[in-house]
Amino acid sequence: MTNTMRAVVLYKPHDLRIEERPIPTISADEVLVRVRTVGVCGSDVHYWHLGRIGPVLVEAPLILGHECAGELIEVGANVAHLHIGDRVALEPGVPCGRCGFCRAGQYNLCPDVVFFATPPVDGAFCEYVAHSADFTFKLPEGVTFEQGAMCEPLSVGIHAVRRAGIGLGDSVLITGAGTIGLMTLMAARAAGATTTVITDVRPNRLELARELGATAAADVRSEDALALVQGLTRGRGVDKVIECTGVSSAMLTGLEALKRGGTAVWVGMTDDAYTIPAVNTIRKELDIRGIFRYRNTYPTALGLIAAGSVDVARLITHHLSLDRLPEAMEIAHTGRDGAVKVMVEV
Repeated sequence: MTNTMRAVVLYKPHDLRIEERPIPTISADEVLVRVRTVGVCGSDVHYWHLGRIGPVLVEAPLILGHECAGELIEVGANVAHLHIGDRVALEPGVPCGRCGFCRAGQYNLCPDVVFFATPPVDGAFCEYVAHSADFTFKLPEGVTFEQGAMCEPLSVGIHAVRRAGIGLGDSVLITGAGTIGLMTLMAARAAGATTTVITDVRPNRLELARELGATAAADVRSEDALALVQGLTRGRGVDKVIECTGVSSAMLTGLEALKRGGTAVWVGMTDDAYTIPAVNTIRKELDIRGIFRYRNTYPTALGLIAAGSVDVARLITHHLSLDRLPEAMEIAHTGRDGAVKVMVEV
């Protein structure tokens, strides 16, 4: 093996360059992974298209990509549970392990987390990455690299479902049928939800939601989602809402669709400020919760995939090589050719 690797580096919006970079060295608690598959996430697209997400700026050359899986080619001296040749999925955020949030088990809230492809930390659109062994998970037999990479967006859906407290027999409205919305749909059904309504504006994604088991899928450009929910719940409203768009109208629809005492979880991110209907929210005694990434989800995600309880592969619409990353970004950004999840094979 040579001492260098190929990496695709973002310099400024729409400026991706293939470069030679040194292969990372590992510490005693790390592993070296030959990257096989990386999914293109919405955050990657934002950095590529705008050079920022909110206040977080790309101020120096950056390797994007955090939805990844690969195989181990080197294992640190302190690592006993993983071995060279293992096929693995990588949980992309490594917390400090010392702060109050980490000690309380809320490590996703760690202020010092090191997360792939979040400036200034490089990500996985490259041939090799070094990673903490504690956040490296062996793929079960029969789970592919692509499915392993999909553990990352599935983890968002699992964490949202847990934050919402979705259980057996619950009714759920999910606003947004992109990758995260569809992952949340599958996670909600796996948790026991029996009535699942999902909304979007792209017919191909709504059709995919129906194929994945949604009770109803509504195009909000022409259908009244609130009326649909009221009809399915006999006017009671849904038990839970998970909002995956970051669009104010979807947030407000979700609050209106909730039953008294219901719970809304907001996943979709935006810079915008919103006006919440306070009186109705108070009188209905609604809970509104946010989520930030996820915690303690990868074993669950891998178990669901291995058992066939979720079919993450159904979301993968495109496969491109690493040197076609600019094209992959453009496809994911525009949604052309029915794109849902674009995968990059390294």
